[in-house]
Amino acid sequence: MKIVDIKAYPLLVGQRNQCIVKVETDDGVFGWGESGLSARELAVAAAVRHFREYLIGKNPLNIGAIWQELYRSNYFEGGRVLTAAISAIDIALYDLAGKALGVPVHQLLGGKQRDFVPGFATTQASTLEGLIADVRLLLESGWNCIRVNPGFVQLNAPPGVYEPTESVALAARWLTRIRQDVGTDFVLGTDYHHRLTVAESASFCQRMPPGTLDWLEEPIRAEAPEAYASLRTMIDVPLAIGEEFSSKWAFLPFIERGLTNFARIDVCNVGGLTEAMKVAAMAEAHYIDMMPHNPLGPICTAATVHFAAAVPNLSWVEVRTTPTEHLGFDDPTIFPRQVLLEGARYPVPDGPGLGVDFNEEYAREQQFNFGPARHLRRRDGSITNS
Repeated sequence: MKIVDIKAYPLLVGQRNQCIVKVETDDGVFGWGESGLSARELAVAAAVRHFREYLIGKNPLNIGAIWQELYRSNYFEGGRVLTAAISAIDIALYDLAGKALGVPVHQLLGGKQRDFVPGFATTQASTLEGLIADVRLLLESGWNCIRVNPGFVQLNAPPGVYEPTESVALAARWLTRIRQDVGTDFVLGTDYHHRLTVAESASFCQRMPPGTLDWLEEPIRAEAPEAYASLRTMIDVPLAIGEEFSSKWAFLPFIERGLTNFARIDVCNVGGLTEAMKVAAMAEAHYIDMMPHNPLGPICTAATVHFAAAVPNLSWVEVRTTPTEHLGFDDPTIFPRQVLLEGARYPVPDGPGLGVDFNEEYAREQQFNFGPARHLRRRDGSITNS
């Protein structure tokens, strides 16, 4: 069996573009993968076309060797665009191998360690009353881990304006009220999308009673581990970091130095399932659980579920189609077969490959939405993190 073609399909699905990749063989067996580098899908598609020239004629079952060749094939290795392309190809190769061998992908990763994968849900309602109502709805629907994001709300500001200090005051006040009104019998986290500084993050945590948050996600940018080391001395809230990391080397200082408590790995960014399993092993050795990032489509979800089934150190998987979110990323017209949620968890699929189909003919007729970049500005006009 040899690879004969690799195709990339960047297209709009629901509210966000996706970049879907197909690897084809001369035996007629093929696999689907997905890139996770949102808002850079065309760059990833170009990288996939570049890698295609290396892979034509290769044995698709040599997944580990292919990963090494793609990562090390030029002097300038790695980088988010290249590893996002590698991720999509790697996932497609696992899907292909599972189909060729008649086994689910998790079997190729060592077999499943659980029968279902628990998820966490998100609410981003724009009022305190809306957030409380969403949390109650999710609890009634069986969710026991909920991410509540009042930090994204910016009251009394023009569109596109975001002042971190104003957000910190609002978010701390609302999260405290949610704990007071709803209770403590569920896991509560929040995401700041790296919009804060070290000082702002510390101020945010110090404004809330101890025990309000069970985890804080991405409060600051992660280029400098030293910044997180500084923040770690100022707060006692567990941190969830890693959704932007594109290799095991990026995760390494955060794991070895105890700078994260939950590893927010994205299998579609980090280098695919091959690299994700290595990161999980590193984290296991430091008693850190995986909390996979999953804001994409059904191919990412399926790959994430197989990964989560195969690792021993798992907390929850991100779910973006819930009673409080309907973003359209799982459009059944485009993905007629998917790994479907049952309540607040995913059953682990046992069919060959990932268990996902992609409507390739329909996708060829769809458009990529090259919309404007999302830039947030402070009140003085300067650009801030989005």
